[in-house]
Amino acid sequence: MDLTLKIWRQKNSQDYGGFKTYEVKDITPDTSFLEMMDILNDNLEKSNDDPVHFDHDCREGICGMCSMFINGRPHGPQQGITTCQLHMRSFKDGDMITIEPWRAKPFPVIKDLVVDRTAFDRIIQAGGFISVGTGGVPDANEIPIPARVSNEAMDAAQCIGCGACVAACKNASAMLFVAAKVSHLALLPQGEVESKERAEQMVEQMDEEGFGSCTNTGACSAECPKGISLEHIARLNREYYFAKQSSENLPVEDEVHGS
Repeated sequence: MDLTLKIWRQKNSQDYGGFKTYEVKDITPDTSFLEMMDILNDNLEKSNDDPVHFDHDCREGICGMCSMFINGRPHGPQQGITTCQLHMRSFKDGDMITIEPWRAKPFPVIKDLVVDRTAFDRIIQAGGFISVGTGGVPDANEIPIPARVSNEAMDAAQCIGCGACVAACKNASAMLFVAAKVSHLALLPQGEVESKERAEQMVEQMDEEGFGSCTNTGACSAECPKGISLEHIARLNREYYFAKQSSENLPVEDEVHGS
C-alpha cells in the first residue's frame, strides 16, 4: 500500500503548528498503525529530518498512551480499539490519512502528536482513590457483592484514561472519564465511605482544569475504546447531587447509593 499522510507538526505548546504531508510506500495491510508511523520515522531519520513525535507504550490497548485523531475520529475508524490496535487493512491503497493530536485546552500540545494529559492525573489525585483503612485482604466470598454490581464496577474500571472522550466531545468534556473513576469505586463497599467527598472533589478539579460541560450527545461513549457506558455519567451526577446536598446540610430525598 502507498499512502499519503497529512500530519500535524508542532514544536511546542507556544508554536502555532501546521500540517505537513509525507508519503509512505509498500506498507503491508497487516502492519499496525504505529508500526507504519515507525516506518515513516525511520525514513525521516535517514533523511536527517525530525521524526514525528507520538506517545506509545504497551502497544496492546492497555495503557491509553497512543492517542491520535485519525481522519476525524479518536483512535481511527474502528470502534472499540486504541490506535495501537488499528491495522492498515482498515485503509485502502492510495488513501490520504489525516493525523492530529487531541484538541482540548486542558491537553496542551507538547510536540507534534504528543499532548500533556496530567490534568487527568490531578483529577485522580483529587479523590480517585480509597484512603480509609480496609484491613487485610479478605477472601473473595467474605464481602457479598451482587454480580450485576461487580460487573458494572469492572466495566467502569476498564477506563484507561486515554482522553478519547475529551477529543470526541465538542465541549472537550471529561465527564465520561471522571464518571468511570467515580463509578467503579462508588459501586463497591470499600469506596462507599468516601463516595460523596470523592464525587465533589473530582468534579470540582475537572472544572478547575478547564474541561467543558457534558453535551449529552454520547460521542464520548461512542468513541471510547473500552465502551464505557453513559450510565456512569448519570451515576456521577447523582453522586455529585447527593454530595452537594450533604455539604450544604439540605435534606436528601430518595437517596439510593450506587443506584
